Amino acid sequence: MDVDTGIDDSLALLYLLASPEADIIGIAATAGNVPASQVAANNLAWLDVCAAPDIEVALGAAEPLAIALRTTEDTHGPQGVGYAELPQSGRRVSGRSAAQMWVELVRERPGQVVGLCTGPLTNLALALRLEPELPRLLRRLVIMGGAFNHPGNTTPTNEWNVHVDPEAAKEVFDAFSAAPPDRRPIVCALDITETIEMYPEHLARLAERAGSLPVEIVSETDSVAARSAANNPIVRYLTDAVRFYFDFHRHYDQGYLAHMHDPFAAAVAIDPALARTRPATVDVELAGTMTRATTVADWAGMWGREPNADIVIGTDPAAFFEQMITRVGDYARAVYPPTTLEDA
Repeated sequence: MDVDTGIDDSLALLYLLASPEADIIGIAATAGNVPASQVAANNLAWLDVCAAPDIEVALGAAEPLAIALRTTEDTHGPQGVGYAELPQSGRRVSGRSAAQMWVELVRERPGQVVGLCTGPLTNLALALRLEPELPRLLRRLVIMGGAFNHPGNTTPTNEWNVHVDPEAAKEVFDAFSAAPPDRRPIVCALDITETIEMYPEHLARLAERAGSLPVEIVSETDSVAARSAANNPIVRYLTDAVRFYFDFHRHYDQGYLAHMHDPFAAAVAIDPALARTRPATVDVELAGTMTRATTVADWAGMWGREPNADIVIGTDPAAFFEQMITRVGDYARAVYPPTTLEDA
């Protein structure tokens, strides 16, 4: 995982921890939603809350490749996890950089590792500079980023992760032009991820599945100072995080909902069959006055270049949420059994 945790990155991490098919071998902290050091702290804290085994968390670059870092605390809260106040972790950050971790883990397991990037692609671009064979050494790469036949969420034409480090995104897509067709990146862009709409009832169903009490229905009338009283810590912190995301989307007239971009990408990393894809050649605009950081897809081969990505063009949001609620709810229940919480 290479993440900029992040509210929806948090749920992506929970989804993978809750998935028996997934074995998380490393988490790279990339600067994006918040600075890289805060991202690493959030990842370590979530691992504690989830009573997860030791998983390496490596610190990524503090800045994008060529421009100053822009963060988005207005979207994800001052610490990146909304209203949640995660406990400080006693776990330590890895002694190697995120780029080094990428390279060394993949070299140790050629053809076995699935990479999941839900933040800017800075760390992966740096890893590609260290090991240009990464596109052939990875089993597959899943990227949450970009916007194709869809408006951007940061400027009229571009998506946040690419906006933060467009040079890195271009380096990654250029490098994967050398990947064989079965190892092209699967790109989960805004075209699809903005259809993955989470509502308060999804949180309530997850709490019920976890056996967490009380089962709360968060509301746009809740005070900013309100905090979840759920007795299951995973449900409690997740509720406080996601409620901030609901408030953010409502503030921008999108409804009292949250787009769960990153958990969907995590689900696709485990099971690509959840997504319908179409191959295309993807490039990133770097010189446009109004279109810098825009992802451009050549669907028809007009550039005369082979496809370097499989872009997700369809999915079933209801099926995704059913699976997510089942997995994360069951996981929260297993980590904190209701009988134990009742006795506490």
